[in-house]
Amino acid sequence: MRIGELDIDRPVILAPMEDVTDRSFRRICKRFGADIVYTEFISSEALRRGIDKIVHKMRLEERERPAVIQLFGDSPEAMAEAASIAESVGPLCIDLNFGCPAKKVAGRGAGAALLKEPEKMARITAAVVKAVSVPVTVKTRLGWDLESINILDIVPRLEDAGIAALAIHGRTRSEMYRGNADWDWIARVKERAEVPVIANGDIWTAHDALAMFSHTGADAIMIGRGSIGNPFIFRQVKELLREGAVRTAAGFRDRIAVAVEHLRLSVEFKGEKRGTLEMRRHYATYLKGLPRVSRVRNLLVREEDWRQVIDILLSYESECEGYEREGKIREYAEFLNDHSKRLVLK
Repeated sequence: MRIGELDIDRPVILAPMEDVTDRSFRRICKRFGADIVYTEFISSEALRRGIDKIVHKMRLEERERPAVIQLFGDSPEAMAEAASIAESVGPLCIDLNFGCPAKKVAGRGAGAALLKEPEKMARITAAVVKAVSVPVTVKTRLGWDLESINILDIVPRLEDAGIAALAIHGRTRSEMYRGNADWDWIARVKERAEVPVIANGDIWTAHDALAMFSHTGADAIMIGRGSIGNPFIFRQVKELLREGAVRTAAGFRDRIAVAVEHLRLSVEFKGEKRGTLEMRRHYATYLKGLPRVSRVRNLLVREEDWRQVIDILLSYESECEGYEREGKIREYAEFLNDHSKRLVLK
C-alpha cells in the first residue's frame, strides 16, 4: 500500500480509539510491529481553540512514526484549519473521522452522522485536501443503518475530493459494535475503489488478520479492539504473513510485563495521578482469562500509587507461576483463538 512516500506491503495498522491510542499505547504497539499508528480522534474545534489537553493528544514521537492524526468535526472551515495545525507536527497523513458511532460525536453531526450527508462529507474532505500538503485519508462505516448502506455511493465522492486511502469498518452506525462486521461489504468497496482500502472490524487474532486480507482483498488491515491488552497481535500477524505461522505466544509473564511498561509510560507522559487513573481501563484486558483475576483487578482499580500497582502486578505474576505449575494457566493465544473461531473459519 502506498500513501505519499510510504510504500508497505500489506501493512498492519493500529486503529484510532478514544482513550486508548495515546502516546504510551502507540509506542508499545509500534514496538510489537504496528506499521502505522493512529492518534485518538481529535476535535477540530478544540484544536482550533488551542485547548491544551487536545494539543497534547497530537504530540508525536519519532519512534512511533509513521503516525496518523485523526480529526473529527462537522464544518469544512474548522476541519481545514485544524488540519493545517495538525500538519505542523509532521504526520504521515491527516485522517478524517467519518465513522465514530459514539453519541458525543455522531450526536453533534460529526463522525458517522456524516454518512447521512454524503455531499457535506465530500465538501469537508475537499476543504482539508486543499488546506494541507500531506495526504488525506478517511475512516468510515458502511452507512447509517442497515436500511441505508450507501458506502458505494460515498467512495467515488471521496475519491473525487482527493483522498489517498480509505479505511472501512464493516458495520453501520446503528450496529455500533454489535453483531459481526460484514467483510463482504468491505470486499465490495475494494472492488470499486481506486484508492487503497484498509479493512477494519473483528480482527482478534493473527489468523483473523490473514482471513481479512484473503476475504476482502484489502491493501491493509486495521486492528482496533483486538489490540487492547494484546499489542502482541501485531508481531503475531507479521509472523503469520511472513513465515506462515505464529511463532510467539503471549503468556501471563509477557502480559504482566507489558502492563507494567504501559503503566510506567502512562505516568511518564501524563503525570503520576492522571497516568495511574487512566491505566485502570487496561488491566482487565491485559489479565483477561487468567485464574482468580477478579480479586486482583479490584485491587488494581482502587490503588492510587502507581508503584503499588506494579507491586500488585508482580505479586500476581508470582501467583500465576504457582497456577502454571498446577496446570491451571492457558496461553493467551489459545484463549483468543477460542474467542474468535467464527472469524478464523470465515
